Amino acid sequence: MRNKRILISVIGVVITAISVGAFKFAAFGVDPFQSFMSGIDSLFPLDFGTLYVIVNAVLLLFALVFDRHYIGISTFINLFLLGYIVDFSQSMLECIFPDASAIVRVIAFALGFLSLCLGSSLYMTADLGVSTYDVIALVCTNKWHMGKFKYVRICTDIVCIILGIGMYLFSGGPASHITTFIGIGTILTAMCMGPLIDFFNRKISTPILKQAEAQI
Repeated sequence: MRNKRILISVIGVVITAISVGAFKFAAFGVDPFQSFMSGIDSLFPLDFGTLYVIVNAVLLLFALVFDRHYIGISTFINLFLLGYIVDFSQSMLECIFPDASAIVRVIAFALGFLSLCLGSSLYMTADLGVSTYDVIALVCTNKWHMGKFKYVRICTDIVCIILGIGMYLFSGGPASHITTFIGIGTILTAMCMGPLIDFFNRKISTPILKQAEAQI
């Protein structure tokens, strides 16, 4: 059974990474966590890779303190492989569509967004670890009982966007450049990702896991 969970988890992370690549290719704004990272990047004089490791280390510490159950194989695949897969998928799309029209970008965003939610749902349901950012909403939901996951996730995403914008403006960045990382895609992700992950959990990921368990 564990091997099947691992397979579901890995598939989920890979789908998520490819989806983020499509999301970036579409260029309708980054996801809420990346908007938060963009704000930090503008505030501190360190390269982005170093900042990303530091922020994820802090979030990893949060998970270890409050509920280490969410730390597993998916967590470390997210940390060490996701970035490479994202870059590869984005580069492939840019090679295939070097001068992408608005229609192509909209399709890429729509498919990427739905796949992002499905992939996240798969590796969360496999229960072999989640990304360090996902831990926040899950701890708030399952340990601190602050509400349903889909609503808590909306709140954490909105907080990320607000913090990202706030840090960017505090760093002295021009307000006109906020659109380089905050767009319609960012807002849609913040408002819809939690509910869609919840929907995929119930309709796809949990049934797949139950079917895998029944075959043992």
